[in-house]
Order: sequence, then C-alpha cells, then structure tokens
Amino acid sequence: MAISMGDLKKGLKIEIDKIPYRIVEYQHVKPGKGAAFVRAKIKSFLDGKVIEKTFHAGDKCDEPNLQEKTMQYLYHDGDTFQFMDNETYDQIALSDAQVGDASKWIVDGINVQVLFHNDKAISVDVPQVVELKIIETAPNFKGDTSSAGKKPAILETGAVVQIPFHVLEGEVIRVNTESGEYLEKVK
Repeated sequence: MAISMGDLKKGLKIEIDKIPYRIVEYQHVKPGKGAAFVRAKIKSFLDGKVIEKTFHAGDKCDEPNLQEKTMQYLYHDGDTFQFMDNETYDQIALSDAQVGDASKWIVDGINVQVLFHNDKAISVDVPQVVELKIIETAPNFKGDTSSAGKKPAILETGAVVQIPFHVLEGEVIRVNTESGEYLEKVK
C-alpha cells in the first residue's frame, strides 16, 4: 500500500529505497509561490541515523513489511546480543549497533520486542519501565532527605541514573527507559 504526502504524520513507519524509517518530526509547508510540501525528519530502523527528507504532492512511499516478536534476552557474547523466540525457541543474534541504546536497560531474562523487516531482525525495543538493581552509589549522610537533591547511581546494566539521596546501594528501582529517569524504589 502506498502512502501519500497527505498521510504523513509523526510516528508513521515508511519505506524508502527498501529501507524502513519512522517519521520523527514533520512540518507541512505552504510557500507563497509553488505547491505545498512536507519537510520531515526520518529515523532509519537499520542504523538509527536521522535524515531530513522533503515530500512533494504526488510523492508516494511504501509501507514497510515490519513485524514485532516478543523475545527473551539470553546473554551478550562480546560481539552480539542473543535472543530467544518465546514461542518457537529459535535463537537470533543482534549486533551492538542494532541493539543501540536499548542495551542500557537489558538484563538476563527480560522480554523485549524485536522488530523484523522482511523476516530479518533489525532492532530492539525494551519495556517503558524496567526494574534494575543499584550496584554503586554514594552513601547517605545525615541530613539527606528524599526531597533534597539527587546523586548518580550505577545500575547492574552499567547505566547511570540520578536517584534521590535516600535510595541505597543494593536496592532495586524502577526506571523509565525512554527518559532514563528514576521513577520509584521497588518495595
């Protein structure tokens, strides 16, 4: 199915020259002279690069053949991340570049969404909220309260998050994976 200029919107997935993209930003432009056009920033699913593309009236792009599968993260062997299909138990390997920033939030056994383009795995989406253990942070001092400031904490995945002073090393916290922010302490 072809997608026309009028159908473009933020978050829409399109395919240009056999490469799948997601529209990150778009702006409908009506110049004083000439025909209207759409200026869009699109992000490649393959390498994560954001490019700017102009769509004119009559331009069409294809809808990509994308599927998402829930898969379980098994381990990182130094070069690749290994995932297992929860239904067929098939294993696939994704490179560090394909996993990208999601690697900061991936722990053994976590279920993630692996995106496939024409039956080839291309990227990973982690849940919006994950629970991770703090492995290193500064100790508390008298007078530190939950409403004061924040201190950096290193999580079990190596990610660094700002946490309130009252949260201690060894505790498990919930983190928003989109913003990288501390949400709450797990009871």
